[in-house]
Amino acid sequence: MSQIQRITISVNQIQDEQILLTSEQQHYLLRVLRLGNGEKFLAMDGKGMCWLVKLVGEQGKILEVVKGDTELPIAVTLILALPKGNNFDDVVRYCTELGVAKIIPVLSDRTLLQPSMQKLERWRKISQEAAEQSERMIVPIIGEPVKFTESWKLLTTEDKFICEGRGDYPHLLNSWENSSGNDLAIAIGPEGGWTDTELQLAVAAGFKPVSIGKQIFRAVTAPIVTLSMISGQLNR
Repeated sequence: MSQIQRITISVNQIQDEQILLTSEQQHYLLRVLRLGNGEKFLAMDGKGMCWLVKLVGEQGKILEVVKGDTELPIAVTLILALPKGNNFDDVVRYCTELGVAKIIPVLSDRTLLQPSMQKLERWRKISQEAAEQSERMIVPIIGEPVKFTESWKLLTTEDKFICEGRGDYPHLLNSWENSSGNDLAIAIGPEGGWTDTELQLAVAAGFKPVSIGKQIFRAVTAPIVTLSMISGQLNR
């Protein structure tokens, strides 16, 4: 199928083979994209389902289910210490494009940012837009910011890694290839890295310390480098 615009809907917008578009979606399709009556677009629920839809007036008529293979074969969760400023916007955008399934923003001992609910809604909007742009079938979950030690309770996988910029640790890819091959979670620290206490607590909780290279990456660069390596391995 040639390139076609896609939007994200909620399942309660679907009624009797129709999609009841919100006023914001109507404005985007009719005014911004200038789609005419009978023109087609894609609607996805952000959880793996996607439909080819025809614009009929100000609503959508479902024509068929659309399959896709743009998702990574395993779910990757990033536990990310919040960087300063608005840098997390770019982290969410690029990691969404690279295939992340879930991002858990965390407050570490060296975190300076204290995010508001407006920030969280902004990150979720950015993730949705990035998923649509990159033609994904799933919109990543952006969790509410929690303390680093509390984030562990949100994980279901046994394959857990914590990235550390300094120290003699095995490379992430080597450690991952020797693991079970199930879903994985990767924790990446703030500017200045994890404290010794945080690293020790994470190891006690089952995280394996790893390196992502000889360079010392910025907090906003490290997750993008990490997802690029994982995505590259899985997409070979």
